[in-house]
Amino acid sequence: MKNIYWGFIGCGEVTERKSGPAFNMIEGSSVVAVMSRSKDKAASYAERHNIPRYYTDAQSLINDPQVNAVYIATPPSSHATYAIMAMKAGKPVYVEKPLAASYMDCQRVMRISAQTGIPCFVAYYRRCMPYFNKVRDLISEGAIGKIVNVQIRFSVPPRDLDYNSTNLPWRVQRDIAGGGYFYDLAPHQIDLLQEFFGPIVHVSGFHANRGGLYQTEDTVSASFAFQDGMPGSGSWCFVGHESARTDQIELIGEKGRICFSVFTYSPIVLQTSNGHQEFTVPNPQHVQLPLIRQVVRHLQGSGTCTSDCISATSINWVMDRILGKI
Repeated sequence: MKNIYWGFIGCGEVTERKSGPAFNMIEGSSVVAVMSRSKDKAASYAERHNIPRYYTDAQSLINDPQVNAVYIATPPSSHATYAIMAMKAGKPVYVEKPLAASYMDCQRVMRISAQTGIPCFVAYYRRCMPYFNKVRDLISEGAIGKIVNVQIRFSVPPRDLDYNSTNLPWRVQRDIAGGGYFYDLAPHQIDLLQEFFGPIVHVSGFHANRGGLYQTEDTVSASFAFQDGMPGSGSWCFVGHESARTDQIELIGEKGRICFSVFTYSPIVLQTSNGHQEFTVPNPQHVQLPLIRQVVRHLQGSGTCTSDCISATSINWVMDRILGKI
């Protein structure tokens, strides 16, 4: 069995619990180096997680002779640059979502992956989680018959940090994140729908800044259609009142409906003429573990992972169309 020795570029919040520990929980996979531009942050992370080496320069980590795969956990604006650097060095990459801060940058990554033959995987991990596997099972079992429409509804109040105009979160800075919170959260919803129903091929949208807390969009509405012609719609609001807090995708079928959340994992609701059912599905402590296991197995030659730069690029295309970026 081939051993996968990971180097991390970035060691922020997502690596502490969601992803980082999972790399060492899989047979034949271990983390051997970490990089942060902050020496103190890199050293602290390496010490706390028993990682042998740390760097303050991405190229130095990529050049580490033991590292044969790279995990990129930085804000989106640097994803494409680091992914291309790693692939040109012959090292597969696993990139946090979204793949990049724009559809054009995603195309660059996809092109280099094709030219070098080096795979690039993207952390759309929800598609592998038990909760969403249950939704997939209900769909494939025909629990609500033919699905005729899908609706995304998402609303949350502003975060406390959003009121600090002199030190705004990077997630609402367009040059770093690619957009606002929509660009950070909607990718997971879009990925799941495309995983369930195939590619979205038509999309249009409207976006606005209604709260005035930052420069990027805080309210978005969209209409879209899948390749088979099924229509869908979505609404996102990041400055709504607490009473409007919503995290729901509704699948409407000829025989009923399925409702589920994407971020809160509230019980999955199945409603048909036979009645109302709810399913509570626990997820692993480290939520990226199932997908990372797929990635490792792919690199070891014993499995296949399809959460790659090809499927991820289509998500950025959908978002950039909604936001009028393309």
